[in-house]
Formats: sequence, C-alpha cells, structure tokens
Amino acid sequence: MTELSMMAKSEWETSELAFFHLSLQQIAPYLNSEGQTIHREIIKEIENRGGIKVI
Repeated sequence: MTELSMMAKSEWETSELAFFHLSLQQIAPYLNSEGQTIHREIIKEIENRGGIKVI
C-alpha cells in the first residue's frame, strides 16, 4: 500500500483497485479520515473506469 499511495490512482491496476476497495470496505466503520479519503478516491477511480467487470 505504501508504494501504491505514492502513485496516482489512475496508474493503479484494476486488480489493485478492486483488492483495496474490498479490503477498505470491510473495515470502513473503523477507518480514520485519511483512510476514508483514500477509499473515496479508489471508488472514484473505479467509477471513472466504468466499474469493475467480474468475469
């Protein structure tokens, strides 16, 4: 996560977005404001890409 946090969300692989979205979603009630901001950025990037296609 440290390495990815230094990159723009637009540069993340779809699999990375999906993994961290799921992980953060599961602990959402316990996230501090920084964690909530990161989660919102991930959701925004997923939406910008048209969602995640499940095969």
